Amino acid sequence: MKRRLGNLERQLLAYAQMRGRQALRTGDLTGPLGITPKQERELFSRMARSGLIAKVRRGLYLVPLKLPLGARWTPDEALVLSTLFADGGARYQVCGPNAFNRYGFSDQLPAQVWAYNNRVSERRTVGTVVLNLVKVADDRLGDVEREQTPGGMLVYASRVRTLVDAIYDWSRFNSLPRGYAWIRADLRAGRVTPADLVRATLRYGNLSTIRRIGAVLEGEGVDDELLGELGQATGRLTSTLPLVPRQPQEGAVNRRWGVCLNG
Repeated sequence: MKRRLGNLERQLLAYAQMRGRQALRTGDLTGPLGITPKQERELFSRMARSGLIAKVRRGLYLVPLKLPLGARWTPDEALVLSTLFADGGARYQVCGPNAFNRYGFSDQLPAQVWAYNNRVSERRTVGTVVLNLVKVADDRLGDVEREQTPGGMLVYASRVRTLVDAIYDWSRFNSLPRGYAWIRADLRAGRVTPADLVRATLRYGNLSTIRRIGAVLEGEGVDDELLGELGQATGRLTSTLPLVPRQPQEGAVNRRWGVCLNG
């Protein structure tokens, strides 16, 4: 059954709808609604508990422009992410399992939203949206695509960046050895170019990522000049690492990259 709204609840929703505002902060309502800061805090808290609005963080709430039937509402992931990171001028990009699904690498639809950002590492729930936020350095953000959704703009890691992330962040995303198959398939289909993959690897990878991707590209017959760009970044190799971590190092060793081809 539709929940009956109280007078202050109706006023809050009417104010937000009249102003076209979906984000409200503490202090926004004391003047327009003629209430005290304590009454405002209690109003926000009561409406968030009832599912009428969604708490993004302390003092910041999302409000529907039109209350749906049943009087319960949840924002979508685009609205949550844009609100959370616009607050304070932070940046983000959706990555990992969500990007794997977007580009067709995986048909698994993630139950949570993974996002690199330059503010915070934490797991957070806003409405029914579960966020898994991974803080990274500013220079690890970039190479993105934007997608317009009904709830707003979503910023995704690009296709080639997602391939690099699958190798770089394999332990977080459980993406090896699948990531190598994705790289080989995309190269053969022409969906990414060797040059773009080398560029993204050098910019966003670490040494082990460079070595692993170098070994895969060499196996795909990529031009030696491009491989040389990766090779310059490896320096003198003094150890061997497995192509697929956590599996026995059994198989031939690619001496150029110091990689055991175990998968």
